[in-house]
Amino acid sequence: MYQLIQRLRSCVLSGPFSHSKTYRNIRFIQSGVEATTSSTAGRVIPCKAAVAWKAGKPLKIETVEVAPPQVNEVRIKVKYTSVCHTDLYFWNGKGQPAFPRILGHEGAGIVESVGEGVSDLKVGDHVLPVFTGECGECPHCKSEESNMCDLLKVNPGMTVMLNDGKSRFSINSIPINHFMNTSTFTEYTVVHSGCVVKINPQAPLDKVCILSCGITTGLGAALNVAKPKKCSSVAVFGLGAVGLAAAEGARIAGASRIIGVDMNAKKYEGAKKFGVTEFVNPKEHDKPVQQVIAEITNGGVDRSIECTGDVNAMVSAFECVREGWGVAVLCGVPSTGTFFQTSPFNMINERTLKGTAFGNYKPKTDLPSLVDMYMSKKLELDKFISHRVPFSDINKAFDYMVKGDGIRCIISMED
Repeated sequence: MYQLIQRLRSCVLSGPFSHSKTYRNIRFIQSGVEATTSSTAGRVIPCKAAVAWKAGKPLKIETVEVAPPQVNEVRIKVKYTSVCHTDLYFWNGKGQPAFPRILGHEGAGIVESVGEGVSDLKVGDHVLPVFTGECGECPHCKSEESNMCDLLKVNPGMTVMLNDGKSRFSINSIPINHFMNTSTFTEYTVVHSGCVVKINPQAPLDKVCILSCGITTGLGAALNVAKPKKCSSVAVFGLGAVGLAAAEGARIAGASRIIGVDMNAKKYEGAKKFGVTEFVNPKEHDKPVQQVIAEITNGGVDRSIECTGDVNAMVSAFECVREGWGVAVLCGVPSTGTFFQTSPFNMINERTLKGTAFGNYKPKTDLPSLVDMYMSKKLELDKFISHRVPFSDINKAFDYMVKGDGIRCIISMED
């Protein structure tokens, strides 16, 4: 195709149409072909990445080599990323230790090149890399009820690419481990195409990057799973980013009473911006918080959403919903090996307990609509962003998270 266009261009330039609309169209076609290729396609790209070498130690900005994408893979130029509690958890070594590693799983960028077999993405597409994927072929992907892709379901212990079991990152030939299918703390990353979501190119990447994990999880827990009715009551356990997103979802759904449950009273004022109407601090009561909520709501809330991962909070979230129609949704991630107990009568009395991962959203199918919600001002993302730092100061973003200061810190890869 490219050679054909060059011959046509040569003929037009030497003929009577050299200044005509025909020439302008040929130039347009030529530029379109050039836009589908990249000057770095097929080459190893050296770039800056924040590498976690040891548990709990500051990330170190290193020059890493990023290999080209292989079959069903996409190489992305990361523009913006942010820090989530999951990054903090694995950075501290609480998850499977796999150092050295490039963390990060909330990000946004632009496709630099694609590997063989990738047909739904092209160079220049604006995308969100997502920690959980959508292969489109497994029973879960074909089901309207599940987003738990058999091939690309989140696996924090996965440190290499599916295609060949190797890393695409290296420093002086030493492999650097991947993280959560994404690894966004780097100027360039390689991701399975099933974990890459094409979005509206007009959407600001420094805002919509936070839809790659926590905000979407909380929002979907409310809108897709709890599904509160208008004028209903909702209790949200944990007022971090996920919990505030759950409150936002309850507000969008029309809930009239949104009770925030958290042991940090300083969070209440900020939570009002997300629809929280009242606050309960378990430390201020001498009885279980589920009893407190049942008393102030005359029997329990219609819906509850647990966003902490604490098993005691999970029990409280379930037991605080109303008999007959109450629904409790768990979206916080508990520590491995933990369990909780509750009386079977809580279910016999027609309370429902549900769980959700990533808010029950299928990433490739559903995330573009969330971006469109933001663009149409139906979803407010700006209020989740509390800090901004350049990539060189990425450790400040971790400090904010450790101290519980703010909600989301946007890291600009180019500042």
